[in-house]
Formats: sequence, structure tokens, C-alpha cells
Amino acid sequence: MDPRLVTHIVATIVALVPCLTLANERVTREEAARALRKAAGFFHSQVSCNGGYLWNYSGDLTLREGEGKAGETMAWVQPPGTPTVGEVFIDAYETTSDEFYRDAARDVASALLRGQLRSGGWFYHIEFDPEKRLEYGYRDVPKRKKQKQKTTLDDDTTQTAVRFLMRLDKTLPSHDQGIHEAVTYALNSMLAAQYPNGGWYQWYDKYPSGADPNEYPTKAASYPETWSRVWLNDWTGCYFINDNVMTNMILTMLMAYETYGDRQCLQSALKAGDFLLLAQMPDPQPAWAQQYDKDMHPVWDRKFEPPAISGRESQDVLEALCLLYRKTARSKYLEPIPRAISYLRKSALEDGRLARFYELNTNRPLYFRRTGKRYDLTYSSDDIPEHYAFMVGSRLDSIEAEYHRLLRTDPQDLSGQDDRSAVRMSPALLGQARRVIDSLDDRGAWVEKGRLRHHKIEPESGVIRCQTFVRNVRTLCRFLNACQ
Repeated sequence: MDPRLVTHIVATIVALVPCLTLANERVTREEAARALRKAAGFFHSQVSCNGGYLWNYSGDLTLREGEGKAGETMAWVQPPGTPTVGEVFIDAYETTSDEFYRDAARDVASALLRGQLRSGGWFYHIEFDPEKRLEYGYRDVPKRKKQKQKTTLDDDTTQTAVRFLMRLDKTLPSHDQGIHEAVTYALNSMLAAQYPNGGWYQWYDKYPSGADPNEYPTKAASYPETWSRVWLNDWTGCYFINDNVMTNMILTMLMAYETYGDRQCLQSALKAGDFLLLAQMPDPQPAWAQQYDKDMHPVWDRKFEPPAISGRESQDVLEALCLLYRKTARSKYLEPIPRAISYLRKSALEDGRLARFYELNTNRPLYFRRTGKRYDLTYSSDDIPEHYAFMVGSRLDSIEAEYHRLLRTDPQDLSGQDDRSAVRMSPALLGQARRVIDSLDDRGAWVEKGRLRHHKIEPESGVIRCQTFVRNVRTLCRFLNACQ
């Protein structure tokens, strides 16, 4: 028999009998649903702190950390923390219609509402201890001098909280007034924090939307006449692309428009896209820097982030421009892409990766050597620090493929481009579900060997990771959807 026919028959059998593996090991829908409920129940009842979550825990739950050691009264907002866990509770609810998951998501929302700052958004973490809460400018805490109250847009912290709350708001049978009001408050602060040219800084507790346009002119990016080779610690950056600030803000504003029909949010996303067009550097390096000053010159951020063209952030921008075109069909968002891709391809390193930093004008890859707390610029990739990605993978093939697909697509058909196609059963998905179910312990925990980075130990009881929980819950949800 033709091997291709055999392959076709096997694939057909798998599709028709989705809850059987090819090795005749049964994975039933009921088994997967029980595992999902058990895992979510453990996380909700044993891991949660006031509805919030961190990043990593020792297997016996005695040690806790986010992007640093964490106490028993602390939750983390920054992904993969509290809002990320909340998102998969919503995934589980939409998959099973079991209200337990929606209630768990509401507990996550309650934690986030207690962590919302008067400035509108969130800090990296939330403190629940009554005395320690007084140190923060939370909305439900009396004002005091020297409270920490700056909203952070860094690492998708505030944005992911807002997107989760919007999704939950839409999922609830009727508006929860507290959740809806918190979303509105956050979105209004984000709109007010956007600069006249469409950019954002990574922190805010003041709002520059009405700033003097003469002080913050709307102009195209250009090269500075000179720049210091030594970090000056002067923080002159004004507009941030670093750490996906702009992309995540665009995603959030587009979601707000789709959820509530708020045209202010749509205009904010479009304005942010126009900023990305302005921020593309002219020849000979038609790509993007991590951060810009008021004059749209690339500038230093941290001591290992110099004024330079960025291989990673440029790819992030290209993906954001594709997203904006899918949502708006405005061809101006595609126009910068071919020039940038051509430049980045020519700039690739010998192994196909891209340098994180390319020197302005010369295009030579830039790296750092570290001596104690000091970082020194170098052209050599030998002996570079390991805590930061000074070389990054290339996504140019997939970006270029998406660009050409968008060009071929009728603009009237773009509105359905982001719809999730039905999940289909496959041998890979069956195997993943089996492994996820089998690796669950008696408590309902996924425990793995590993190191708690900030405690600097490998716990004998193993490690429980929110990232693993999120990934495994999504696998079980995909399996259950494929069984329907």
C-alpha cells in the first residue's frame, strides 16, 4: 500500500476518534477535565495569596519568588504572574462552562483591584500586608508622603492586568461595577500618559497628553551628532520601545476598542502606530532603537542599553505594524516593512542571529564587558554578561511571510485574520495531554526539578512554576476543545 495512503488513513482515524492515542492509550475527555479541575483547585486553594500569584514556589510552598524573593503577603503582576494565571482560569471556564474557574478568575480580579495605584495602573507586585500597603499609593490606601505610586508599562505589567480585567468584564453575565470601573480608570490613565506624538514612557504618575507640543515636538527620528560611549545615568529617554512597551500598549488599546467600542482607544492605538512610523531611523539603518529623547534621537537607558539600533525591538515593531494593518487595513503601516527587513537581513551575524545593538551609522554590532558594576562598550562578543540577551534570534522569515500574506489578502477580509481556528486533535496534542496528566502529583501540582534563582537553591521538594501551570492548563483546554 502507498505509504502516503497509510498516513492519510491514520490521520483520519485520529480525527474521528479524538480521545484515543495511536498507541491505544486512552485519554478521555473526562480524565482531562478531572486533571484540569484538580490542578486549578490546588492552585486556587493552596498557591494563591488573596487571589494573587507569584512566579515560582518551592514544592512545599515554603519559598516564594517573583523577580526577586517574595513574602507570604505578596503577589506579582508582571507576567507570568497574577493576570496570566487569571487568563487561563478564563480559558478553562470558556472550555468547560464550570463556574468554579470563573469564580477563581474573579478572585484574581479582586487581588488586582487591591493593587491598582492612584496613578491608574500597577507596579510589578502587590503587597497585601496592611502595614506594608501604606508604603504604596494604592487607590484604597490613604495618601501619605513618599508612597510608591508610579504605574509601570515595563514588561507588559499594567497592560496585561488591564487586558485580563477587560476579558473578565466581557465574560461576566453582567458588568461587575468594581471591575468595570477599575478598567475605565486604568484606560483613562493610559490615554492621559500618551505623549502628543503617540509614544509612551515606561513609567508614569503624571500625564503628558496635554503637554506643550513645542516641548515635545512631533518629528521623525534622526541620528544625534554625537553620543557618549559611557553611561551618563541621566535618563533622558522619553519614548520607549524597549521591552515591548509600544506593542503591548497597542494590543491593549485595540482590545479596549473591540471590547467597549471606545474610539478614543482606537485613536490611541493608531497614534501609537504613527509614532512607530516616525521612530523608524533613516538610511543607512532603517530600523528602530530601544528608546528616544524628546528630539527623537536614540539615547541610553540602563547602563547596558546604549543609543543603538536594536535587533530585537526592531522585530517587535515589525510585528506590531502587521497587527495594526490587520486591524485597520491602512497601508501606511506596511510601507516601512520591506526596508527594515532588507536592512536587518544584511545585518545578521554569521550564525543567523541578530545583534541586540548595532552602532549608529557604522552598523557594527555592539556588546559589553562587565567589570564589577561597570559595563564597558566593546565590539567583541567574547566574555559578554549572561544576564541580558546581547544576541537574539531572527524572526525575519515569519515576519516577511506575514507581510506578503497581508499583501495578498483582500483588505475586506482582514477582520477575520485573528480569529482562532478550531483546535484539531493530533498525535502531538494527544501526547502532550497524556504527559500533562501523568505529571500531576496527588495534590494537583505540577512539580519539577529546578532552581529558585533568587533563593539560590534547588529545593529538595522541587519547584512549582506559574509558567508551567499556565502552559499545562492551556494544553488541557486545547485537548478538551478538540474532543468536542
